[in-house]
Amino acid sequence: MSVIVLKFGGSSVATPEHLRKVAAKVTALREAGHLPVVVVSAMGKTTDGLLSLASEVSGHPHRRELDMLLSTGERISMALLTMAIRDCGHEAISLTGSQAGIITTTDHNQARIIEVRPIRVHEALEKGRIVIVGGFAGVSTDKEVTTLGRGGSDTTAISLAAALDAPECWICSDVDGVYTADPRVVPEARKIDALSHGEVLEMGLRGAKVLAPEAIDYARRHGVTLHARASFTDGRGTVITHRPHPGVGRAVAVAGDRTALPVAVDAGTTTLSEFFAWLGQEGVRWKDARRHQTGSSARVELVVDTLNTPDGGALIADYWRSRAGDCVVHEDLRTATIVGEGIAEQAPMWGHATDALANLGIECPALVGNAWGLTAQVPEHQLDDVVRAWHGALPSVG
Repeated sequence: MSVIVLKFGGSSVATPEHLRKVAAKVTALREAGHLPVVVVSAMGKTTDGLLSLASEVSGHPHRRELDMLLSTGERISMALLTMAIRDCGHEAISLTGSQAGIITTTDHNQARIIEVRPIRVHEALEKGRIVIVGGFAGVSTDKEVTTLGRGGSDTTAISLAAALDAPECWICSDVDGVYTADPRVVPEARKIDALSHGEVLEMGLRGAKVLAPEAIDYARRHGVTLHARASFTDGRGTVITHRPHPGVGRAVAVAGDRTALPVAVDAGTTTLSEFFAWLGQEGVRWKDARRHQTGSSARVELVVDTLNTPDGGALIADYWRSRAGDCVVHEDLRTATIVGEGIAEQAPMWGHATDALANLGIECPALVGNAWGLTAQVPEHQLDDVVRAWHGALPSVG
């Protein structure tokens, strides 16, 4: 019998009815001869509610205690789903991330998985049990409860799939796959049948509502085949593998990122070294960084990741204000990206991108190419317009 790892997001386990539907899907797999290992997120908006509660109690919640609080959401989901599966007549057991052997770094609120020791998972599978694991959390090398940041349940599922040598890992949600753009922004967006890890990683980094970037990176490094599919309907969804997507050099998707905040800093070389050390200490995360040197002066342009560090821009501004440095936080700008392996090497792609921006009357302060796409800084109020324009101007998208 083959192991299949499935992950269900918060919307898929948001209500008792949804939990019973998940239980039915999982038990059907077991009855078909598979050994399901199920990773669950917290129910609905539970994590957001816990974060709000913490902010009401404390102006600056202690990171360790915040992890203790947030990890309770997944425990609720895993216990309830296990009850539902047992009511379907199957043996099941729920395990926390630490019980399942998820070993992490010591960074509270944004820990990284460094090792998986699924001893108890193997023991349960050998007894024929369905295993339900709470996502998003693990145990650090200091034996502390840690959480993995937004999308951490994806990483939990993929790390378990790698450790268990599972041939497939299903990431189940309320959408039936990965699309060429957000269908809420671009109604004519199309579902993509197959993508490479690198393409989906770039999409996640650039604001697409796909898998968490850390999770995709883990899958890429460990060769885990993923299926992004709907929780409650049939269909293969989008298959994500290490194999390059057919047609390298063409666009596959367009993404807009409202969590990307451009910041520019001018200072001396020594001061910038101290600045980057401070960013690491504060846990401020960024998506892009460029450093320019002119004589004794240096300039750094960062794109701060406000999804994982919501106050990152304010923290940086305060840091430089106390040091009389020149810092500009571009609150009015965000980023849009055309995703595709090798497209930055295609001269026509640059032309399509810049022409579409010009037609919208946008003078783009930065258009940068990398191995997986082209990214522009654009006014936030025109972000959706840019995504639609680029999607329409690039007939090869998808």
